[in-house]
Amino acid sequence: MVRPTVLWWIRRDMRLSDNPALNAASEEGLVLPVFVLDDRLWGPAGEARRAFLVGCLEAVDRATDGHLSICRGDPAEQLANLCRSVGASAVYAAADFGPYGRSRDDQVVAALASQNIPLHWVGSPYAVDPGSVVKGDGTPFKVFTPFSRAWASYGWDVPAQRAARISWADGPKEGEIPGSPSLAASLPTAGEEAGLRRWERFRDGALADYAARRDSPSGEHTSRMSTYLKWGCVHPRTLLADLDVARRGDATYRSELCWREFYADVLWHVPGSARRALQPRMASMELDEGADAERHFRAWSQGLTGYPIVDAGMRQLRAEGWMHNRVRMIVASFLVKDLHIDWVRGARWFLAHLVDGDLASNNHGWQWVAGTGTDAAPYFRVFNPTTQGAKFDPEGDYVRQFVPELRGVAGKAVHEPWKQGVPCPGYPARIVDHARERAEALTRYRAVRA
Repeated sequence: MVRPTVLWWIRRDMRLSDNPALNAASEEGLVLPVFVLDDRLWGPAGEARRAFLVGCLEAVDRATDGHLSICRGDPAEQLANLCRSVGASAVYAAADFGPYGRSRDDQVVAALASQNIPLHWVGSPYAVDPGSVVKGDGTPFKVFTPFSRAWASYGWDVPAQRAARISWADGPKEGEIPGSPSLAASLPTAGEEAGLRRWERFRDGALADYAARRDSPSGEHTSRMSTYLKWGCVHPRTLLADLDVARRGDATYRSELCWREFYADVLWHVPGSARRALQPRMASMELDEGADAERHFRAWSQGLTGYPIVDAGMRQLRAEGWMHNRVRMIVASFLVKDLHIDWVRGARWFLAHLVDGDLASNNHGWQWVAGTGTDAAPYFRVFNPTTQGAKFDPEGDYVRQFVPELRGVAGKAVHEPWKQGVPCPGYPARIVDHARERAEALTRYRAVRA
């Protein structure tokens, strides 16, 4: 008996292990893996994310013995055409919960239904699907801590076993994997195998001290799994299954995974929060605009603010397509509360340069810093970039790694080069005075909250 051909539509699940959608497809018939290059996502992705995506596609193509089909264009049209050309009986995919993804998927379902082809949603990029965890009255959580308790109580499946045998179908190969952009950034190796190796190295090493050392931007104290989670090279279930929350480092790491799921849940309930303040009253905040604001934004984006920890973070972003999470908070606070510039501009800049750029985590992380999002009362939290640098980079190793102009300044003094009386050739003066701008920020916040 000839087995039917089914499509495995790959989106954010660039792996063969722990993949319920792929497993379900393999049980029904011959599997044709397909990726649709959607220009509405490819265009604004940024070079780092494009390059990593290309590497992931190459890894999937190798893992499927060269059977990956690439289409480019509107997903509804492309998938409907591909199903006709190969006689596919069904399509399998993991669900997408983002604003654009939900709209796109509705169009794909309608296009396939016109051909009597079902689209089966199996699994998602999350341990717990957004929208699943709600309060007792059925309303969504707006604060992280109660959400995290409910999320842990709700629980998740164990990692799915990899299908023992998958029979791959032959499909059209006209579409090619796009060329990888030429980057100055040094990116991690893409793909499932690389992601699992990185996780195992972290799990067996730095995880034990993660709770105590995760805020240090110098050295390898974090997992750097965010990129692999973004593209589904590794599923969060795989990481959660390895954690023992009786250990402090493991419990702290699980909490960080929960933040990712919390922000996805918030975005699912309030799609407009990707671009607008989650707290509507904060939308009236006075913001700086004009020539000075543009000059300040350019200095911030290029790492030329005169504040070493801020400049190091922004330069790391350009060098690696990534930035340590503590430093992300510091540079975000500086843009919003020292320079009084709209958080949306900063979030957009991050998404254009981060290899792990994820709409929910990135934009709601910015809202948390800006005081417009989920936290109960963060408006008065204004990070002092000098004291933050001295606290989390006490020897200045991180700053000296990314700001070569300051490599001649020893120890903690690197965070206040203007006080050392030692010339730092090429390093800029501070563009603003933090104490003055902090006071201004608090005045503006109080005005909109009054």
